[in-house]
Amino acid sequence: MTTNIIEKPIQIDGLSLPMRIYKSAATQPGAPAVLHLHGGAFVSGGLDDGRAVATLLAEAGAGVMSIAYPLAPEHRFPEGLEAAFGALEWLYRTKARLTGRKARIFVAGEEAGANLAAALALMARDRQGPELAGQILLSPMLDPRLATCSMREAAAGPVGCQWADGWRAYLGSAEKAAHPYASPPVSTRLANLPPALVLTAEDDVLRDEALSYAKRLRAAGVEVHENVLAGPTGWPCALHGKQTPPASWASAVSDHFKKFFAATARMSGCCAALRPLSN
Repeated sequence: MTTNIIEKPIQIDGLSLPMRIYKSAATQPGAPAVLHLHGGAFVSGGLDDGRAVATLLAEAGAGVMSIAYPLAPEHRFPEGLEAAFGALEWLYRTKARLTGRKARIFVAGEEAGANLAAALALMARDRQGPELAGQILLSPMLDPRLATCSMREAAAGPVGCQWADGWRAYLGSAEKAAHPYASPPVSTRLANLPPALVLTAEDDVLRDEALSYAKRLRAAGVEVHENVLAGPTGWPCALHGKQTPPASWASAVSDHFKKFFAATARMSGCCAALRPLSN
């Protein structure tokens, strides 16, 4: 399926953020509008690194706005996150140009980008907008302690580990790890968040923190769709880059995107039916 890509920067709070728009033949008027955030352990990556996931989102029928957010350590928490929130507000204001005035808004990301997407869902709830229809988290990087079994099995940890180094660069100081926008699982208020699609894999270093967060969300009453893909996938590293992802997991991921968009559309329709008419 051919995906059309348009690249141009947007201005957010004095910053010029590189941005790409992805659409495919499956992107119809009124389709979901997705803000997508690439991975890179908070310290690396850009639009090319987000191309694989952004393309799969577009092929699943969405209009995708992928941004290159400011990176650590030059921009520590919460600078990159606030820039991403500004991009989310920009998308909300301009969604008619992307897929239509009635487009439902989603946030999505992989690895560090999934951390930012999860944090944006919290921020949008706390700041009372923009209203989100869902959050899509692939191999989310959520645990600054690096204390999970899947992390230990990968022989990753506090020394010489790209995720440990990324956390240190992003946070700058240990006390920031207690902030729910930096590490969403530490939040004591996870209720009233948009539905979540959480995808991980058997061989994913970040698998256990992804599943733990899905469990926490579900316990808080959030609608959660989760799946563990069969290995080997090479996640999360295989999610980065402009190379065409292997069919062994790309088709499964695309199918999960399509099902999630359909499920949240049904939920949105039910909620609209129950909403009282305004005078």
